[in-house]
Amino acid sequence: MKKFAREHNLKVESANPVQRTVVLSGTVSAFNDNVERMGAYVTHIRTRFPWVRMVLFSELCPLGPSHDKAEPMPGATEARLCEIAKRSGLWLIPGSMLERTPEGRLYNTSPVIDPNGAVIARYRKMFPFRPYEKDTSGGTEFCVFDVPGAGRFGVSNCYDMWFPETTRTLAAMGAEVILHPTMTDTIDRDVELAIARASSVQNQVWFFDINGVGDGGVGRSIVCDSSGNVLHQAQVGAEIIPIVVDFAQVRREREQGLRSNLGQPLKSFRDRDCDFDVYRKDSENDTL
Repeated sequence: MKKFAREHNLKVESANPVQRTVVLSGTVSAFNDNVERMGAYVTHIRTRFPWVRMVLFSELCPLGPSHDKAEPMPGATEARLCEIAKRSGLWLIPGSMLERTPEGRLYNTSPVIDPNGAVIARYRKMFPFRPYEKDTSGGTEFCVFDVPGAGRFGVSNCYDMWFPETTRTLAAMGAEVILHPTMTDTIDRDVELAIARASSVQNQVWFFDINGVGDGGVGRSIVCDSSGNVLHQAQVGAEIIPIVVDFAQVRREREQGLRSNLGQPLKSFRDRDCDFDVYRKDSENDTL
């Protein structure tokens, strides 16, 4: 982590780079295919918000959480999602789907689809919510990708954000925005809202924590900027949330300090004098 990408994280590439993003906290069925509904939403968004360049859905939105609907990736459902992206000309992060590998392993996987309908990355959730996801394997590779003319995005998924090392690593890899679909239907949603806001300001990133509704969660999605300001907190129903990401703000605050000239947590972490033995797998700790 000490190899912090100083130049990439602090460099301002243009006068005012922005990314126009819509996030959708929509109704998810655990029992039916949701892809057609997702396509209808994207078509509506393309007409209603023609300035949008990216759409993000909630965790397991396309097919729900049933293991019976797990597919190989690439596969038939991913191909349908690619067609939606190509037809609309938008970046599409369709939440995630259950991926079944040829070896029989199960992953909770988020494809990143570009406006040409090509899958440019797939992110496997690192921290399955066990014991609920006890049969799901954890991924081992982080995912960042660049949008030309805007900036760098990182992908996280649900329980991942409870482990701050995941977001910090994405920030160290240059991510300026974290796309974080979730499927929370439990009473700890209020805790997750606090974690999302803390993650944004501690790592000086914009943080999109998007929860489903219906079978897909209790809603209450949240979007925070790189100073920890809450730009929008949704209610419990379905919402379309159009947001303009200001990358110039991210880069300025990483250089000068959050909220104009206050804390500089990324620089402070980069220049730290201490190490953390707790991260060594061979460290002895009776509480972990």
